[in-house]
Amino acid sequence: MELKRVVVTGLGAITPLGNDVETTWNNAVAGVSGAGPITHFNAELFKTQFACEVKDFDMKMCMINPDDRAEMKDIKRMDLYSQYALASAKQAIADSDLMAEGIDRDNVGVIFASGIGGLHTFEIEAGNYAKHEEDGPRYSPFFIPTMIADIAAGHISMKYGLRGPNFGVVSACATSTNAMIDAFNYVRLGKAKAIVTGGSEAPIFPAGVGGFNTMRALSTRNDEPTTASRPFSASRDGFVIGEGAVCLIFEELEHALARGAKIYGEVIGGGMSADAYHITATHPEGLGAKLVMQRALDDAGIKPEEVDYVNVHGTSTPVGDPSEAKAIAAVFGDQAYKMNISSTKSMTGHMLGATGAMEALFCLLACQTGIIPPTINHAEGDEDETIDYKMNFTFNKAQKRDVNIALSNTFGFGGHNASIIVKKYKG
Repeated sequence: MELKRVVVTGLGAITPLGNDVETTWNNAVAGVSGAGPITHFNAELFKTQFACEVKDFDMKMCMINPDDRAEMKDIKRMDLYSQYALASAKQAIADSDLMAEGIDRDNVGVIFASGIGGLHTFEIEAGNYAKHEEDGPRYSPFFIPTMIADIAAGHISMKYGLRGPNFGVVSACATSTNAMIDAFNYVRLGKAKAIVTGGSEAPIFPAGVGGFNTMRALSTRNDEPTTASRPFSASRDGFVIGEGAVCLIFEELEHALARGAKIYGEVIGGGMSADAYHITATHPEGLGAKLVMQRALDDAGIKPEEVDYVNVHGTSTPVGDPSEAKAIAAVFGDQAYKMNISSTKSMTGHMLGATGAMEALFCLLACQTGIIPPTINHAEGDEDETIDYKMNFTFNKAQKRDVNIALSNTFGFGGHNASIIVKKYKG
């Protein structure tokens, strides 16, 4: 069976760096931090009091008709993670002109992911139960369909009448990369002409921040939030929690060309693996990371020396960063010292289930523009003896280079690993 070529024809972004793709990209290239004091709730009593929040979000960003009261009523019933998802999908669908006359919506699907789903909704309903425990259970009839991690995919499908494959994916922080790999496979196998894919997360509420704090996973640099995410620096002390949504339109090349769609780049491979090691920690020698990158390269049919840029998982945790650096050195050999590497989580924070889509978007734009976004917050002398600094981590300033092929890594709690490879489109 001949596999179809898959291209990206639309992008959408609601992120800590901006509420559209252009603003997000410009701020990433400029090395802007999205971190600041938490505003979603009063975090005074929490060990971590800052995060990378979405700013100035308006529910009307989700709506096809902002003056429609019935539509607004529906949006208000959704968890914030679904609202972010719809807003990013609206941008990507418009960017791709996917709703143009003549598009067969039976053959356009939605594979959209969230690592946690409606955490805030769950928190509210748990609180309602606690208040009324003696009177008997009191839950909203919308509780379950608002909370579940697949409902964002359902909402996008219903809003746009997309009747192709439709589901969510859950693999913690690897979630949206897994969703994109599924979308890639469905399109290249001819199961759909196009897939709306990506991920969304809205975890910056007491349960999310408190839960990660108890695990000692988050940075606690409350006095300097904008420099707290410092991947590959010796002084790193945990990740900065982020939120938002990113959407991409994966489309069969022939279908895109036939309708004259613009093309951001081509998806050429994906890999998946498991660490089979620990519920939260990565394997110290990066065994699963090595395997997933090699599988992605094999799937794409390319050699390590063909990769120009790796957007690493790079969360700014003491254990995770060195193991990923070791894995890159093992897989890429000499190329590990020639290609660019960067962790854009230094700016966006860790967007959990949305992070893979965010970083795939950065890879596509790096291919298109010839600009590598930086790993910010690295100070001279802030070096870790377990990390090989001969590799080009693109510290502090964006760099220009011709990027033909880029790889993005995402690793999740449970030992889930996923890598996706994109390429500059050349016809």
